[in-house]
Amino acid sequence: MTGIPHEPGRWLDGATGTPLSHGEVIARMAHRRVVLLGETHDRFDIHRWQLHVCAGLLAQRSDIALGFEMFPRRCQSVLDRWVAGELSAADFLERAEWDTVWRFDPELYMPLFQFCRQFRLPMLALNCERPLVTRVGKEGWDAIPEEERDGLTPAVPASLAHRQYLFDITGGGRSDRPVTHAADPGFDRFVRAQQTWDRAFACNIAKALDAGIAGQIVGIIGRGHMDFGHGTPFQLAQLGIDDTAILLPSDEAEFGSDHRNIGDALFRLPGPPDRAAPRKPLPIEKTVNA
Repeated sequence: MTGIPHEPGRWLDGATGTPLSHGEVIARMAHRRVVLLGETHDRFDIHRWQLHVCAGLLAQRSDIALGFEMFPRRCQSVLDRWVAGELSAADFLERAEWDTVWRFDPELYMPLFQFCRQFRLPMLALNCERPLVTRVGKEGWDAIPEEERDGLTPAVPASLAHRQYLFDITGGGRSDRPVTHAADPGFDRFVRAQQTWDRAFACNIAKALDAGIAGQIVGIIGRGHMDFGHGTPFQLAQLGIDDTAILLPSDEAEFGSDHRNIGDALFRLPGPPDRAAPRKPLPIEKTVNA
């Protein structure tokens, strides 16, 4: 059985596969408190798509802020100074520790950063400290003293469906893999680490909304933290924010049953993928980047 054709440059409803106009999608999204724009980090074309969606949302409402996975919370003052026009691009990247924290080509993201600066839109640092993620994975949340939790609350445990999703995208069952299935306790360390990121993004979005920084927050986050409503959307709901939308780019020529409810709407990108050069790995590499 074939799926629904998905032509380049077109949106489809994520539940039904029904075609939607760009205007329809933006109008729907304009009323949501949180809009998450999923990405594969090294794709120029995806970041251009994110920029175009953000511009559409800004045309509908002026009280938006952009939240970024790429920055730990300690860099918030640097983001504020960039938006205020106090830093050059080079100074901004240096002070935000870009070459240490993220390491992807900054030109992938610079149009989004310039967009925020030109329109004086708040930029939010959504990430936590990387060592915290490693510690939670190894030791568990309860072993971390409260003063070392980077302002986060504990993640609500992942559902079996979320664990299965993570298991599948990390290679599934293989003869050379000691973890044999999604519920295997041996998979707990990876899931705990992944959920620390999910919870960090959710906590920092929730704090910004509670502080009245913006009426709507647009999250620029790897899609592995939001596909099918797992990850950050799930954690946001546990924090009382259930008005979250997920928009995703797609390279698929058809919308099949395996795509249903992966997001609220999917946009078909013209191919082929437009990728940047690979980044150099960090000493402790992030296991799921997108």
